Amino acid sequence: MDSGDERRGWFRTFVLGGVVGASAALAANARRRRVQRRRGRPRGLAAFESAPCYLELIENEREQSAVQDER
Repeated sequence: MDSGDERRGWFRTFVLGGVVGASAALAANARRRRVQRRRGRPRGLAAFESAPCYLELIENEREQSAVQDER
């Protein structure tokens, strides 16, 4: 009977751990979505292309090409 009780205890612990882990994963995913929605910032390449330093670089390159075209 001891091995039956051990197995039942092990299984109960395993299932409880799975439920706790799954709920933690769902909570983290929901939190990540809320944070991303709240930020309202572009992601990926759009974020890079809208950065002030990148826009300044593009502006400088346009000015340089305009100066070269005048020559």
